[in-house]
Amino acid sequence: MGFSEKTTDVLLDIAEKVDGNRYLGAIKNAFTTWMPFIIVGSFAYIFKILICDTSIGLAALIPAAAKLLPGFMAVQYATMTFMAIPITFLVAMNLAKGDNIPTQAAGILGVCAYIGIAPQTVSVVIDTVTGSAVGISSAVTGAQGLFVGMFVAIVAEKMFAALMRINKIKIKMPTSVPPAISQSFNTLVPILITLYSLSVAGLVFQLITGSCLNEWMYAVVQAPLEALFQSPAGIIGIIIISQLFWFLGIHGGLVVMPVRDPLMASALAANIAAVAAGGVATQPVTRGFYTFFSVAGGAGMILSLIFAIFLVSKRDDYKMIAKLGLVPAICGVSEPVVFGLPLVLNPTFVIPFIFNSCIATAIALFATNIGFLACNIVDAPFGLPIPIAAFIMYGWRGVVVQAIVIAVTTAVWIPFVMVSNNLGKGETENEQIISQ
Repeated sequence: MGFSEKTTDVLLDIAEKVDGNRYLGAIKNAFTTWMPFIIVGSFAYIFKILICDTSIGLAALIPAAAKLLPGFMAVQYATMTFMAIPITFLVAMNLAKGDNIPTQAAGILGVCAYIGIAPQTVSVVIDTVTGSAVGISSAVTGAQGLFVGMFVAIVAEKMFAALMRINKIKIKMPTSVPPAISQSFNTLVPILITLYSLSVAGLVFQLITGSCLNEWMYAVVQAPLEALFQSPAGIIGIIIISQLFWFLGIHGGLVVMPVRDPLMASALAANIAAVAAGGVATQPVTRGFYTFFSVAGGAGMILSLIFAIFLVSKRDDYKMIAKLGLVPAICGVSEPVVFGLPLVLNPTFVIPFIFNSCIATAIALFATNIGFLACNIVDAPFGLPIPIAAFIMYGWRGVVVQAIVIAVTTAVWIPFVMVSNNLGKGETENEQIISQ
């Protein structure tokens, strides 16, 4: 019990620090805001096939429908290939709220600072001759630029906040000047110092290292993290950490979200880019994979627990909670069962609650590795019934894998539910003795 209590205290301290960390909170809120746009952008590929494909889509019957393709691809570019820019803006803006400085100015400053340190030329080939032209590449605006964009947003916002506290450098206007104009002049010098400082720092970094900060950070930080996250050990490690927090009654998904979501968004964007270039998607672990395989029916495979309760449980209280939690679990919501049964700090169910999602992930990764399941290029929105979501993202094969995952994890839950039957008898007998 001493070791268990110490472990619990350590995890609670970690959760408190993560939840209270302003930088991780800003990243989490930024991706929460941007997530609907990622889902909308990923659907462009479905519309491309269903509407614009001249062999199996609507364009086979109505040729003019093929002309809509640039519109769908434009939405995909604006949401997926351009995601680093709005994420940078949102991170800086969310941080500015805590520092009580102009939020919109901070967001714009974050974007300008990022563009200021990014390479502003692109390679072009004209008649087999390679040259360069002024422009911003997709490596800067897309998922490859996410980590450096967030880093620059944090640095720019903190510099801006510090400078805004120095009243001597503010340009003060008469009280008769409208507040909006007065604020613009107040922020002018802090913006100037921040932008020029970071732009020059980016240039100095390039002169010293021979590579832009974008390229260096992607190679040294982001790419290794992406590779680790896509490995079985990486994603299963994230799941175990998340489920440990769930066991303590803390929303584990929110704890790991600041690290998990950027990597998942990057993986989906890489898959879409690969397919658009005529290649094959190679990143299996995306938000859709995680939501509809790793935690299908709720974190810890709660839908499987509900099925196990229906099959072998003899406890009326468990059956009642399972009935109430069935529909939410089909839509991926686990809280009614997690807190109603409860699973929080419940030693009877701790093993399957923590490791069933790992088993589910291993099954889905195996199906991907043998070629049965393709890496997805479309994300379905959270809350959609899980079989429908699996079909949208992976076709019938996704539904099959999901059914296997739920069947196997249900079998894992069954012996623990049977143990709870015996515990329930003991509790009933004790209550009867006390009442007598």
